[in-house]
Amino acid sequence: ISDQKPLGCWSVKHGQILTCPVVCNFETHEYIAVHDDKVLRIWKNEDINLDKAFKATLSADVYRIHSLPSAGPVVLFKGGGVRTLDVLLEAPQQEIENVISDEVIRWSGAFMEGQQPVLIFTTEKDGDFFVYVHKPKLNSLHKYKLEQQESSKPLCFTAHVTNQTVTLLCLYSNDSVYQVLIPLRQDTEEEEEAEEILSKSLLLNLSVSGNVLKGTSLVVLDKDHVAVLGSLAAPGKEPRECLTIWNTKFQTLQTSKELPLGTTGQLWCYEEKFFLTHGKVLTVIMYKCETSSLAAAVGKLKDSQTPDVSSFVNWNTLEDEELVVSFQSQESVALKSESRMNLRSRRNSVAKVQPETLSVGQLLLNLKDASTYVLEEELRKLMAKAPTPDLQATIGCVVTALTDRCKTNPKYYPRNFLLQIVETRDLSYSLCPDLMAVALEKKDVHLLQICLERFPDIPEEITYACLKAFLSISEAHLQSIDVNLDSVICYIDVEFDNKEVKTEIVENGFNAEMDQDMCDTKIPKETQSRSDGESCPVGPQKAALLNAVLHSAYTETFLLPHLKNLPAQQAILFLRYLYYLYVKCSEKVNTTLPGIRSPTINQIMDWMCLLLDAHFTVMVMLPEAKELLSNLHKFVRAQVRFYSELNKIEGSLRELQRLNHLRDSQTYSIEVLEII
Repeated sequence: ISDQKPLGCWSVKHGQILTCPVVCNFETHEYIAVHDDKVLRIWKNEDINLDKAFKATLSADVYRIHSLPSAGPVVLFKGGGVRTLDVLLEAPQQEIENVISDEVIRWSGAFMEGQQPVLIFTTEKDGDFFVYVHKPKLNSLHKYKLEQQESSKPLCFTAHVTNQTVTLLCLYSNDSVYQVLIPLRQDTEEEEEAEEILSKSLLLNLSVSGNVLKGTSLVVLDKDHVAVLGSLAAPGKEPRECLTIWNTKFQTLQTSKELPLGTTGQLWCYEEKFFLTHGKVLTVIMYKCETSSLAAAVGKLKDSQTPDVSSFVNWNTLEDEELVVSFQSQESVALKSESRMNLRSRRNSVAKVQPETLSVGQLLLNLKDASTYVLEEELRKLMAKAPTPDLQATIGCVVTALTDRCKTNPKYYPRNFLLQIVETRDLSYSLCPDLMAVALEKKDVHLLQICLERFPDIPEEITYACLKAFLSISEAHLQSIDVNLDSVICYIDVEFDNKEVKTEIVENGFNAEMDQDMCDTKIPKETQSRSDGESCPVGPQKAALLNAVLHSAYTETFLLPHLKNLPAQQAILFLRYLYYLYVKCSEKVNTTLPGIRSPTINQIMDWMCLLLDAHFTVMVMLPEAKELLSNLHKFVRAQVRFYSELNKIEGSLRELQRLNHLRDSQTYSIEVLEII
């Protein structure tokens, strides 16, 4: 997630459908999937073809597979039957009992109570809702009926288990959250024949400033906090989707955030992170919950009490323009109503307050409107502190504060300060997502070069924007800019007028005269020298910038659509440079360019293929590209032929190597080896 890169992708055959979410078996580090309701698939990360993975056809339709970190996966069937995965794999065709008859499962969840897994699922039949509590290892099942609510019904469920009690939370259509307590029965207790009716109690009314929150998804954060994703309807206004966090102990809204790009109505929570789709992207938002207090719940917690934090949410993931980065939630709630009143007095005392007495969020907010000098001085002091577990996040907040100032004040751009931070700190794109956008706007190619070389998680859209910017800048302008030339200085020979010296190149297995007659396109000798890879088509500065792009990690699927928008002339220039690098690599026996952070042969080949995939039709039609494509075709064909010839004598070379090992080096001899 932090690198924003997919690590693996597996597909079922055409016509097959994945019918329940894929889970990970924490014990065996395997993935488990079900397609077409009954077909179970199990595979590991190194497996490439899903069709060749383990397959088992079951006797009943699967509703959901639940995996717990400290227990094996549990399979819930649509008929209410439950099996652990180990028991199921012993006999995949075993008969699965139908527990719920005509009922339909609406929700299920798995939890640990001590050493025992507990599976809870809710069902619906004719408007009535039922709750089942199942202990798979003990084969214990209890059924309950949920108390009916007039004129409203449950929309979604969530639960948690503590102290032998299941706390089931139900989000109803009347915009309220109800709580149901279910004691976990001991195994010695006899099961009652009559269904026990579960009573519920009102936990929350979802009302924000008099406006009703139409919730669509509910998750539990801890015993005192829940998160609700929904749509806030205000009179006379369009409904606005938002994510809200509530304190259930004091029935107060802790914090909220609008989601202007819209969501699918689904919200997930895992390891103190929210997962939701915002627009077309998956958004991950960090949060933290600790001991709740009334002061924190109403947003009145004093600064001196900040260690007793109630919760904090890093809304910066949503690229908010406000400076609410790594704030404690009681601060963000209080600041919404009090910032106008208190900010002026706080601003006057920025220099007097020691940074150690303030949290990062408070300090950055106080500095929001400070002078440029005060801002940079305080940020330098903040970074100079002793390393802490949150140092990296703190540096990210510092960069965000600087970029926010750049966006509000176009004349402000602390280039040297930003360069110093990026060069000396271990940052990533996700920690300061606006930095490269600001650098692109300012055309700061040196900062972009450093970011491309150091950031592991740059989105493909930004990589493409950098490539386009580098190709569009004139060579004359680049000569006056400070660019790191370490990646090119060892293989580009530069004269005093910055023109490359023409060098004699003998490629591995390539002979232009031998291959000229095999190419359909005849190329005049005077034009051939300009694009046969012997001279670099760009200057050293632009070459160094393009090398930084080649080093940036990417996913082909996401980069290709952007590359198709690259202007044809820039695409040809970039391909010429890639061809030049390819020829340079082929000069070396180990196909490795000298220098620091020089492109590898694999990076060069991958980008050539990408560029040709994106622009092949256009390049075929352009006369100026015909010569380049022809030379590239000849060179690659000569390389293939050369390595093909090497493969033919591979056996003889191995035999020669074996004989050299067997021969006594101290004995003089003359041997004639005939290679047939």
